[in-house]
Amino acid sequence: MSEVSENLHLAIIMDGNGRWATARGFERLKGHKRGVERVREVVEACPDLGVSHLTLFAFSTENWKRSEKEVNGLMALFRRYIRSEAARLFKEGVRVRFIGRRGELDSRLQDLMAGLEAQTAENSRLHMTVAINYGGRDEIVRASQKVAGMVAAGQIEPHDITEDLISAQMDTAEICDPDLVLRTSGEFRTSNFLPWQSVYAEYVFEESAWPDFTVELLAQTLAEFRNRDRRFGAVGTK
Repeated sequence: MSEVSENLHLAIIMDGNGRWATARGFERLKGHKRGVERVREVVEACPDLGVSHLTLFAFSTENWKRSEKEVNGLMALFRRYIRSEAARLFKEGVRVRFIGRRGELDSRLQDLMAGLEAQTAENSRLHMTVAINYGGRDEIVRASQKVAGMVAAGQIEPHDITEDLISAQMDTAEICDPDLVLRTSGEFRTSNFLPWQSVYAEYVFEESAWPDFTVELLAQTLAEFRNRDRRFGAVGTK
């Protein structure tokens, strides 16, 4: 469990890109492209704002339901982002990891993801995790299947199953739990994002759509979060 510190883990549901574009008469992909610019700004600002870990919800297992044009456009945008940002991320000391069902993504994107992970593996200024083709319940099911396999193989007994053992089978096994989960665009849902890991996280639901979420708003959000009393089931101190 993460404790309050200046080196916190911020997880973001980057919502509202498509609606932002539609409201301005643009195609939805225009909003996603604008959202990528916000990602660049937030990633650059995080270390100076005391954020050591950043997890971004880029594409959910449910997003395949969108139009073929939008899905293909998003996949192309992911590939373009990795190609254009790899050198910058490496130079800025960002370590990049990807979580989710990557095997269902196209091979070109998978290769780029693996290459970026390898290129930035020794970096530590900011640990950035990108959730692509990710669903929280799916992750829990996959982790449970691994644990069931251990039992079936006789490696462990059912009574050996603990929270730590399950956590170790998750996509996020090497990453600390989120301290703060932020969702933009005025929606009050968690949308199947990190349900296991976020049980003690604080939540902020921001009215602004992701393309309008500035570094200044991020700084205000973090300042408000740091004034909260996180009790983790104990008696509060404020």
